[in-house]
Amino acid sequence: MKLFSLNTGNFKLDGGAMFGVVPKSIWQKTNPADENNMCHLVMRSLLIQDGDRLILVDTGMGNKQSDKFFSYYYLFGDDSLLGNLAKLGFTKEDITDVVFTHLHFDHCGGAITKEGEQLIPTFPNATFWCNEQHWQWAINPNAREKASFLPENILPIQASGKLQMVEVGNVNIINNQLAAAPSSISQHLSFRFSNCHTRAMMLPQLQYKGRTIVYMADLLALAAHIPMPYVMSYDMFPLLTMEEKAVFFKEAIDNEYILMLEHDPVYECITIHKTDKGIKVKELFTVTDI
Repeated sequence: MKLFSLNTGNFKLDGGAMFGVVPKSIWQKTNPADENNMCHLVMRSLLIQDGDRLILVDTGMGNKQSDKFFSYYYLFGDDSLLGNLAKLGFTKEDITDVVFTHLHFDHCGGAITKEGEQLIPTFPNATFWCNEQHWQWAINPNAREKASFLPENILPIQASGKLQMVEVGNVNIINNQLAAAPSSISQHLSFRFSNCHTRAMMLPQLQYKGRTIVYMADLLALAAHIPMPYVMSYDMFPLLTMEEKAVFFKEAIDNEYILMLEHDPVYECITIHKTDKGIKVKELFTVTDI
């Protein structure tokens, strides 16, 4: 098995929204904002080559939206999903599976491409993986989250006939218990379920070279979110975010998990440890360093 980090694009989000109740005078020391109060983020996918499977975890936001839409998110730079996939020596036809941590536009938009008036899968040979709890949450969105669940990103996945559901089962979501991964994806892959940022978000967990790697999605979007009160305003259930972080961080420290960060522009993979001043980053490295 081989792992690859894949930057699908660079964008910006409002710093206040990213850090919630934490004052700008504090968070700007780690994540400086521009003149519009926007902070630099990336959309970092995980690519897993496992036997005859090429599994892509999340797809970024894609490029099919209007110029007005993209103007809200300040896309910049040359990174793109298909461009960086090609740099790794792969084509869109090579992808066998696409796993969505959740269906917010910056995590699933790249899975669907607009050709003329048609919306078609970007990866024609791929099976798409979600879970029923999150799927129903996404297609029947609440008013606060509706702007993140775009029908043009989600409904064509189902229309393709290639949507499959990971079984959540009787999972204690608060305690981040594991559910068994479908063997049809990979024997090395399990899923954790988080219920704080959005309902039934899936966090892929891999066994790789004797280490456990957890792809953190939006449970820990940035390394700067490690302190418990640092919770995004985008989280649907912010108090639960702190509970889940506390439970997961203890497990991650005890077992020396590697945490892969989806949105941090600097920190790709980290380990964490407990210090006299709280939980801090212990190691910083890339996927290729593992």
